[in-house]
Amino acid sequence: MVNVAIIGAEKSGRTSLAAKLGKKGTESDVVLYNFSKGDRTYVFADAKEYPKSLKSLVTVLGISDTALLCVSPEGLTAQTGECIVALDLLGFGKGIIVLTMSDKSNPFALEELGKKLKAMTKGTALESWDVAAVSTVSFDGMEALKERFFGIGEEILKAKAGKADAPPRVIIDHIFNVTGIGCVILGAVIQGTVHVHDQLTVFPVRRETEIRSIQMQDVDVKSAQAGDRIGAALKGVQPKELDRGFIISRGEQVSSRLALDCVLTKFTSGLGVGDTVHVFSGLQSTPARVTGLSKDGKDCVSVKGGERCRVALEASAELAFSPGDRLLLAELNNPKQRFICGCIP
Repeated sequence: MVNVAIIGAEKSGRTSLAAKLGKKGTESDVVLYNFSKGDRTYVFADAKEYPKSLKSLVTVLGISDTALLCVSPEGLTAQTGECIVALDLLGFGKGIIVLTMSDKSNPFALEELGKKLKAMTKGTALESWDVAAVSTVSFDGMEALKERFFGIGEEILKAKAGKADAPPRVIIDHIFNVTGIGCVILGAVIQGTVHVHDQLTVFPVRRETEIRSIQMQDVDVKSAQAGDRIGAALKGVQPKELDRGFIISRGEQVSSRLALDCVLTKFTSGLGVGDTVHVFSGLQSTPARVTGLSKDGKDCVSVKGGERCRVALEASAELAFSPGDRLLLAELNNPKQRFICGCIP
C-alpha cells in the first residue's frame, strides 16, 4: 500500500484531482480516496480543512509516504510556499509537483510556472521532484501522472519491505465506537508488522490493549505491515481515552519536556526564549513554551531563520515519540507562513 498526500493552496485543484484518482472513502478534516491497480493499493489523502487548519495539512503528511503538490494556473501563493516549507522540513524526497487545470492555461505559461517552481524548490527536499501538467476536465496528462507515481510507489514499497521486521508502530488517525465491537481505530502501520491478538500499549496514555481484529480495504486479515492502512478493533480501551496521533506499539518515549535539535526555515522571523509555539509530533499536537535555546553549544535568547539550534520546550500535554521521529514547530497566528522549524528529539 502506498499513501499519497495531495496538498496545495485552497483553489489549487487538489480535491478535483483526488476525486479523479480514487474512490472517496473516510471523510473528516481529511478525505481519503482509494485506488487499486492489480495487487497495489494507493490511498490519496486530501487536507480538506487546509489552509484554515494547519493540523489538517500535517495530518495528511503524517500518514503519507509521498506527495502531490498541486499548483493552479493562478501561480504561486503564500499557501503554496507554506506547503513547500512543510514538505522540506519533513524531508519528503519523493513526490511530484502537479500543475493543475492545464486546460485553462497554455504550454508557454505552464512551462514558465514550472521553471518558477523548480527555482523556488532548489536546495530543498523537493529539488529533484518532477513537474507534471494535468487537466481533470480534458484528462490531458492524467495517465502520464499515474505512471509517474506508480514508479515512485514501487520505490516506496521496496523501502517499506525493509521495515517489516522492526518493532510494530501504528499511528491512529480516526477513532470510533462500533456497536457490538467496541473501540475501532483507523490508522497506518508506520513500522514493523502487527498481528491479530498482539498485546501492545497505546501511547502517550500508556494503556495496554489487544488487537482483536484487523481489516484492510474492508477485508479481514491476520496481519498488516509497514505502509498498510488498517482498521483495528482494540480490546481494553475506550474511544474516549484515545486521540488522533496516539501510537500503538511496544514502547515510546513519553514526555511534556522536550529537547530538540532544530533547523529553522529561512522563511520564519526566528524563535526566542519565552515564545509560545505549537508542536506537532506525528499527528499529535499541543501548545508549548520555549524554555531554552542554544546555538553552537552556547545558550542564547533567540535564533534567526535558517539557523540550527537546540530547543528546550515545555508542552501543555505529554507527547509520544521515538528517536528519529521528525517534529514540527509552528506559529499558528502567523498570517503568511506558520511553520518555524523541523526538529529531531
